Amino acid sequence: MINRIATFGIAGILGVGVGVYSALAMSGLLPGDRRIGDGIEINGWVGDLRQGSVDASPYLRARIARHGLLAMAKSEAIYFIRARDDAGEHLTEDCDYKISGSALPAGWWSVTLYNSENFLPDNMDEALSFNSNLSSEDAWSAIISPTQPDDGANWISSRNAGKFDLTLRLYMPAADALAHPQETIAAPTVERLECKEQAS
Repeated sequence: MINRIATFGIAGILGVGVGVYSALAMSGLLPGDRRIGDGIEINGWVGDLRQGSVDASPYLRARIARHGLLAMAKSEAIYFIRARDDAGEHLTEDCDYKISGSALPAGWWSVTLYNSENFLPDNMDEALSFNSNLSSEDAWSAIISPTQPDDGANWISSRNAGKFDLTLRLYMPAADALAHPQETIAAPTVERLECKEQAS
């Protein structure tokens, strides 16, 4: 009898533990987890077209609330997050990167840098985002670095960002981008250029 009670007790504790862990994981509340949704991955950028819609699950809504996106309906904006470079390494202010892309199927788009706490980094560089207004051609690029490039290249500041991620927003996306996102959206590449420990 005692063994049976102990077995039920252990099973109950394990069940509660697994349930709590899975709820935290699916809601994006585990440390370091900045993914939004699980629906689409394009060239390392992860997003979910259910954001801002009645189809969003409670877990997805919790993720959106956690990360402060205030997500709009997908007809108005779609969102993608990327936390690793093209080589699969975490994005960090200790390294410089080049983000490159081409025309995106939206009325307007932007790429914004956020620190690991889901906030803009604490700096006054006024260079935490790059958008289509700054891109006069179909092919575009910007340097992500703690210091402004000397050559006048487009710049996204990572000063005081620590480990960071990038959020790509497509506002007023084209119908094809909603219907066939993986075939239509040419998500930008993020190439690591140089890191502090490599510079000498």
